[in-house]
Amino acid sequence: MKPRIVLLLALVAISFTSFVSKQGVDKFKYRPLTSANPVKITWESLRDVTFKKKWYPEESVYMLYPTFGPNINKLNGKEVLLAGYVLPIDMESNLYALSAFPFSACFFCGGAGPESVVSLKFKKSNRKFKTDERHTFKGVMRLNADNIYELNYILENAEIEKE
Repeated sequence: MKPRIVLLLALVAISFTSFVSKQGVDKFKYRPLTSANPVKITWESLRDVTFKKKWYPEESVYMLYPTFGPNINKLNGKEVLLAGYVLPIDMESNLYALSAFPFSACFFCGGAGPESVVSLKFKKSNRKFKTDERHTFKGVMRLNADNIYELNYILENAEIEKE
């Protein structure tokens, strides 16, 4: 009976010390395997969308209307991580976008499609970013097909991920 208790205590000690360093800091950044962990996505995954021109009478213009594919639809409302280049839209209002490409090749300059930019809606709005700073952001992915005054992808409660 005693060898079983000793073995059980040893297994518990090994399990505990594998997640906590000697300095008392979470060495391995252990996270339980739940759906609450952010999903690391790439710009390639955001290409799961097709566009067709649609007339918008309120602006008297044709615009690209998105139809999101099944893989990107699964990310709607999920917490994600995405790395890219920061594009200031209006620094005074804390409006930024995240781009797959630096400013000179971004969607707004005609070098890419609308799937290559994501609107950043920050959790806290105290940081100012410079054009083309490269960072990874964490936030809740929202898909937008109907509000023509917003981008198709929105990262809500965005915050910079510790790199």
